[in-house]
Amino acid sequence: MEFTFSDEVSGELADLVLAELKAENRRRSPELRAALERHGEEQPLHVYALEGGRPVGGMVGRTWVGWLHVDLLWVRERGRGLGSRLLARAEELAAARGCVGVRVETWSFQAPGFYQRQGYRIAGEVPGHPPGAVDYTLIKEL
Repeated sequence: MEFTFSDEVSGELADLVLAELKAENRRRSPELRAALERHGEEQPLHVYALEGGRPVGGMVGRTWVGWLHVDLLWVRERGRGLGSRLLARAEELAAARGCVGVRVETWSFQAPGFYQRQGYRIAGEVPGHPPGAVDYTLIKEL
């Protein structure tokens, strides 16, 4: 069989690849199937801090198979405790959904110390990603 290759950016093809990978993962893993039955499909979880109706911080994430995945955490001004409060509220909402843990990725120039002060531990690191920095994965049990 001869193949051709395309490097076209295609949402339709990306959706197909994702659907096929999800289906294969479910076929291959009884543990994943059980977790999906117990927790359902991925659900967004967002928490925003507003001051005078304007956003001054936010956490954008999702819950999936019993874990909160923090995708983005931003505060306009550091040092006011807002990040801690956003994260605590997200953890509270995740626990109410039955989540047992939280995971987040952050770079060495961002906030690994912040997450460690919130009870997270480093579970993995990729030195040199991006160049001159370290990409950390941190986790916390709920």
